[in-house]
Amino acid sequence: MNKKTLVLGASLKPGRYSNYAIHKLVEKHIEVVAIGNVTGEVAGIKIDTEKLPHEDIHTVTLYLNPKNQVPYYDYIRSLKPKRVIFNPGTENPELYKLLKENDIDFETACSLVLLSTNQY
Repeated sequence: MNKKTLVLGASLKPGRYSNYAIHKLVEKHIEVVAIGNVTGEVAGIKIDTEKLPHEDIHTVTLYLNPKNQVPYYDYIRSLKPKRVIFNPGTENPELYKLLKENDIDFETACSLVLLSTNQY
C-alpha cells in the first residue's frame, strides 16, 4: 500500500529534518508531495508554496510549529488524510481536537524514526 505523504513545512536546506524525511520517503518508494515557504526541488520532489488540492493523501507529516500550522487547519481537513504525524516540536492540542472532530487519526512521533524502523 502506498502511503502517499504530504510533507508540510518542507525545506530545501539539507540539514532540516523535513528535507531528510523527503529523501527517506523517496528511498522507501512512498509517493511524496511537499509544501514549504520556498519553491524548489528535493530528491526529485517539487516543493510548492500553495495549498494545492491533492487526492489520496494517506499521511500528513508536520514540520511546522503550532503557530504556523493555523493557516493549514482547513487545508489538512480538506485532504481527508488517514493520519497526521506531529514530529517533535510540532505538538498541537488545538489541532488534535480538530482532527478528532473530523475522524482523522494522529500521532506524535518522528517520521524519520518510523521510516527507519519500518513502522511508517
